Amino acid sequence: MVDRSMSEEEVLSRLSSLRQHRWQGRRSPHKPLLVLLALGRLTTTGTSEVPWSMAGKLAELIRDFGPPSATQPAQSAAYPFTRLRSDGIWVLDHDVPMDRVQPLAAHGVVGRLAPPVEDALRDAGIAAAAARRLVESEFPPTVAPDVLAAVGLDPDAVLGSHGGTAVRRRRSGSWPATVLEAWDRQCAFCGFDGQLGAATVGVEAAHVRWFTFGGPDDPDNGLALCSLHHKLFDRGVLGLGDDLRIAVSARFTSRTTTGRSVYDLHDRPLRPRPGTPVPAAAHVAWHTREVFKGPALTA
Repeated sequence: MVDRSMSEEEVLSRLSSLRQHRWQGRRSPHKPLLVLLALGRLTTTGTSEVPWSMAGKLAELIRDFGPPSATQPAQSAAYPFTRLRSDGIWVLDHDVPMDRVQPLAAHGVVGRLAPPVEDALRDAGIAAAAARRLVESEFPPTVAPDVLAAVGLDPDAVLGSHGGTAVRRRRSGSWPATVLEAWDRQCAFCGFDGQLGAATVGVEAAHVRWFTFGGPDDPDNGLALCSLHHKLFDRGVLGLGDDLRIAVSARFTSRTTTGRSVYDLHDRPLRPRPGTPVPAAAHVAWHTREVFKGPALTA
């Protein structure tokens, strides 16, 4: 049981050591997403309570920001809702078995952050630091603001006050420039090559396998992508096939001609310059398994 009073360091330490099932690079952001949802509830309602009636919202977060999965929505929500108790930061108002949906629904179970944790997180600074650490440890910078907005937290308030990252590995300062130069400073997907004077604008170095999940700062783990396609790649709308042809998720929809132009990327081959390192098969396989929201469009 946690102490009745907790310092910022203690809270952040507990939230940084959540027990998550990870094997061979598999992502499992279910518990962090539940904690972030509870933080959003605490910020907007004054209490971190998350009733099981909000399981649909939790399942939606897991579907949108977790790896592809065939697990039923309610079941995917039940896993973190019941198992977060074992981390000593989450309590339920009924003692129910692990992973079982039926008892959660039958009793209308309500979960919340343990009182000492919730009390500490009432401090806006500690709450922002906790949210920042959780989201930066699980998602790349292109996705983190989307996650925060989805749980009801202000991305600017959480990410704006500190530019640093919770990732402990040291990033290579030269890697982005190396990737952009290798791809001739143009988007590998659409060819956009914006320049403002001598500066490249709107084209970014994108990791194929996310840095936060062991992706190296190597040339064969990078693509130059325009800001739009970088976002869509990291959200799983776009991917790569084994033959390095662009894949578009069949789950992607758009109402406008401009949005539907994304479909035109499907099955388009990458066309690197001679000598440009193309994404390694292992990194492409990781992205397909962990990020891409398959199935892909049919050709």
